[in-house]
Order: sequence, then C-alpha cells, then structure tokens
Amino acid sequence: MKTTKDLIRTVPDYPKPGIQYRDITTLLKSAEGFRESVEQIADWCGQFELDLIAGIDARGFIFGSAVAIKLNLGFVPIRKEGKLPHRTIAERYELEYGTDCLEVHEDAIEKGMKVVIVDDLLATGGTAKAAHQLLQRCGADIIGLGFLIELTELHGREALENLDSKVFSAIRFDD
Repeated sequence: MKTTKDLIRTVPDYPKPGIQYRDITTLLKSAEGFRESVEQIADWCGQFELDLIAGIDARGFIFGSAVAIKLNLGFVPIRKEGKLPHRTIAERYELEYGTDCLEVHEDAIEKGMKVVIVDDLLATGGTAKAAHQLLQRCGADIIGLGFLIELTELHGREALENLDSKVFSAIRFDD
C-alpha cells in the first residue's frame, strides 16, 4: 500500500505560480489511506485525557469529527464568520492579504474542558493560532493542535510555540 503521504496529490503552480498545492482529495478517496490518516491523529490525541475535539472550518471538520468518533468524544466546529445560528464568540486575525474571522458558539465549551484542535494543514499557523486564542477565550484548556499535513518551510510550528500546547503533524512536506 502507498503511504498516506504518497496518497496526497501535489498540484504545481496552484493557485498561483510557485505554489505546490497539497490536494487531500486523493487521500480521502482511499478508504485505507483515510482511515490510516485519522488513526495517526487519533493515536496522538489518545495519549491525553480529553473532553472534546475541535475542528477548523472546513477540512478540519473531516478529520476532527472522525477523530472524535474514534475517541468517543464530542466535536466542536470552529466556523468561518456568519455560519453559526446561535450567539457566538469571534476571533479576528491577520492574513497576508487581509483579515479573517473564526467563530464558535458561546456555549460550545465549558470552562476547563480539555480540547485538541484538529485541522488538515499547518502552513503559516495563523488560522490555528486564532482558533487556539478563540477557544482559550471560551475557557478551554487547549492540550494540543493536531494536523494531517505540515508544510515545514512556512514555519507554522514556530508560530505556535508560545501557545503552551503540543503540536503534532502526521505528514511533513519539507519542500
């Protein structure tokens, strides 16, 4: 069998010249590859005593919800602005080309709950850092951040180092 890394398609020059886009749709269509990728993240999360898994909109929902089911935990979606129907808490953050915003329902997490945030990709770390800050404001104890893929050349891990949470990536791309 191919490794989970082998199942990820690289699309050169997308969405612009010089970018090597890591396409997970080829991994997701492989039952064995998808299962293995979820198990890698769940195995890492399983070492902690957790109350919830949180996933970042939208691909973090795919992996985070599967990890939550595997670990028999609840799941909290961290959504993009304006997508949640009830009262929310928001966290705005800077992007290289503007700003964005993440939201969570104000009653999604009880103070002191132990949470791991899951997403598909760690690039520069900006979105993950905003999700971490958002859940901290909700009173969560964020134990860690787990990713399927880490693009090491973008130094996202370094951007998360001062958060006092563990960081895990199942697959690393160094180019």
